Amino acid sequence: QVQLVESGGGLVQAGGSLRLSCVASGRSFSYYDMGWLRQAPGKERDVVAAISVSGSNTYYADSVKGRFTISRDNAKNTMYLQMNSLKPEDTAVYYCAVVRVGWPPRAFGSWGQGTQVTVSS
Repeated sequence: QVQLVESGGGLVQAGGSLRLSCVASGRSFSYYDMGWLRQAPGKERDVVAAISVSGSNTYYADSVKGRFTISRDNAKNTMYLQMNSLKPEDTAVYYCAVVRVGWPPRAFGSWGQGTQVTVSS
C-alpha cells in the first residue's frame, strides 16, 4: 500500500483560498487513480474530487464544481487540491486516498492522516 501525507490545511475566511498537497511514498503513486475526500464533524466521509493516473479524467462533487481544482504531478509524487471561494460548509478534515473502484470513484484505500480545513463565516 502507498503511504500518503497531506498538508496545507488551515483556518481561512469565507471566500478565501487554500491549496492542499498530498505526497506519496515510493514509485507506486504513478499507478493509482487518486482522490480527495473530506469528513465534517458528525457527518460521513464524502468524495470531493478524483483524478486518473494520467490526469486525463477528473471527477468533482457538485458542491465544489467551479471552485476546486484537482491536479497531480507524478514526477513529484504529489497530488494537489486548489480550493477557491471557500465556504463555511467546506470545513472538514480532508484526506488523500487511492481510488480502488471507479469511474466515478466509489471505493478508496490507503488513506493519509488528514489535514484540517476550517472556513469562518
